Amino acid sequence: QLHLVESGGGLVQPGGSLRLSCAVYGFTLEGYTIGWFRQAPGKEREGVSCSSSVDSTYYATSVKGRFTISRDNAKNMVSLQMNSLKPEDTAVYYCAARPTVDSVENMCTRFYVYNYWGQGTQVTVSS
Repeated sequence: QLHLVESGGGLVQPGGSLRLSCAVYGFTLEGYTIGWFRQAPGKEREGVSCSSSVDSTYYATSVKGRFTISRDNAKNMVSLQMNSLKPEDTAVYYCAARPTVDSVENMCTRFYVYNYWGQGTQVTVSS
């Protein structure tokens, strides 16, 4: 059964760090683009960072230089290291998977094309 499971969310102070992990079950990462998306209350879901099967990555402007995505195909896992967190990073974070069919930027800015989603993990940045 194909599914994704996120972990690593929590409460952190501004300037702190968190590492999110996405474990993939039922299929291998090869050939798939994996994306991290987030949704804050009252806002549309947005692409944060994505990693394609051809070793391309994409970062939203708001997180560039602070977040780092990494994938381990052998372990079927994708991680998102988040540093220098800001209150505006507060959201539910989801990982999603789709076979790679377009550039990583196009796939990361179109959340609606993704086939498989995790249940989400809450990230709260507050003092």
